[in-house]
Amino acid sequence: MESVADWSEEPARESGMNPTKESARESAMENAAGWRASLALGFERRDGKTVLATRCHHGPLVVQKPFYPEARDTCHVYIVHPPGGVAGGDALEVDLHLARDARALITTPGAAKMYRSAGLTARLAQRFRVESGAVLEWMPQETIVHSGAQATMETEIDLDAGAHFAGWEIVCLGLPASGKPFDAGSFRQGMRLSRGGEPLFLDRCRFEGGGAMLDAPWGLGGNTVCGVFLATLGPDAEGMATPFPGVPGRSCFGRVDGLLVGRYIGSDPWEAKKVFIGAWARWRESVLQTPPCPPRIWNT
Repeated sequence: MESVADWSEEPARESGMNPTKESARESAMENAAGWRASLALGFERRDGKTVLATRCHHGPLVVQKPFYPEARDTCHVYIVHPPGGVAGGDALEVDLHLARDARALITTPGAAKMYRSAGLTARLAQRFRVESGAVLEWMPQETIVHSGAQATMETEIDLDAGAHFAGWEIVCLGLPASGKPFDAGSFRQGMRLSRGGEPLFLDRCRFEGGGAMLDAPWGLGGNTVCGVFLATLGPDAEGMATPFPGVPGRSCFGRVDGLLVGRYIGSDPWEAKKVFIGAWARWRESVLQTPPCPPRIWNT
């Protein structure tokens, strides 16, 4: 499945082709500016408990200690980015690896922010590897893209047979409540979910500040918040067969290739999260046969 909001051919250095000397110099300039941060987490199942077995970080991207609000079964971890936002030239990488039968729920304490850039591109790359029998729940707060930002966010989820994933990405364009619309800059977003190397879901969007797509009926229709929800389905997920309640005209759900896919387009990130949290809770009960346990940090 592929959804394209506004996509065109990419420059050579961003599409995997051999860069020219000029683009190589530009890339070197970007590598010399901004924050470089990476975080790699490995989860394992030991004696009936999921543990954070490996943790490696570089730069301002860290995690707090693991939490176990639902006994020993699922490890809850909060990813923290102390600078509070991503500026032009920053490059952040997050790698998650869940070994066989491990269960982890990952969230963030606050919204991510893509700040105005003087010209350099900010990049966020997220790669998730989930082995057979493992469950990854990816539940970040929203990403706020400031006017004038130049940023990309790519998320890749690779599942083994028998692995489960549920998660979402929510994007807020501009700061409309402060009278600061997304009228300049560019934000590219990509999401790919594969099982056993076979792609099941491909989604690429390109949002141009002040572009026609932001207001056109075939685009966002004047809305400033959009989100996508993904969850794997099992053969016995009977509770997922009936239609999902949502917000009429702003959210919808459907089953595609063994996945539950949800969309939200509106103007309220809290509304988007409420819709997606409701879908996640129902997914947990139907697919995992486990009651929902929202992260405690959401209550602070």
